[in-house]
Amino acid sequence: MCYTNPNWRNSFLVTIDTQNDFTLPNAPAKIEGTLNILPKMKKLLNIYRKYELPIIHVIRLYKPDGSNVDICRREAIKSGLRFVTPDTEGAELVAEITPNTRTKINSELLLQNQFQLIGKNEWVMYKPRWGAFYNTNLEHFLRNKKVDTIVFSGCNFPNCPRTSIYQASERDFRIVMVKDAMSQVYEKGIEEMKNIGVNILEVNEIQDKLQEQERPSY
Repeated sequence: MCYTNPNWRNSFLVTIDTQNDFTLPNAPAKIEGTLNILPKMKKLLNIYRKYELPIIHVIRLYKPDGSNVDICRREAIKSGLRFVTPDTEGAELVAEITPNTRTKINSELLLQNQFQLIGKNEWVMYKPRWGAFYNTNLEHFLRNKKVDTIVFSGCNFPNCPRTSIYQASERDFRIVMVKDAMSQVYEKGIEEMKNIGVNILEVNEIQDKLQEQERPSY
């Protein structure tokens, strides 16, 4: 038995920080490469929607007074830099990954550590730091859903995805990193993820894995 093998029918897809202010051309905190992975992310999300498997979009929100901002960015925010500010278009999920055009983030709800339902089996949550499990209810939420496998995609591997993956590993979740649906991925990082038992796959491979689950066994 391999304890790190994904249980696909018991998996939860997570997107990280794929918001307008981190993604769009000329965005104030643009992360290079995030715009380019959107087609792969959209395909991955639609696969999970097709199979009615759960999805959660993890986001950042920076209050203008800097009170909830990482210390490395707090001075800049308090000095007037603005990005992913609550109730602004820049904080919204990129349109390509939303379940419908009516999707809007409820910043007040999210900042209270609540989960916002935005589609069938699809939620948004806020994280106050790099890792999705830090001072959030994510682990409790996933345990209640009987999930043991987390599939990660989204923005800026070196920071929030990587931290969230390590946190998931510390909690004994089975982990998949979708390398072609994540920005700023590099070979050394892939090697490091493999060393802690992370499954490194591409979107088409995940599609094949889920299709295999549908085939009858004889």
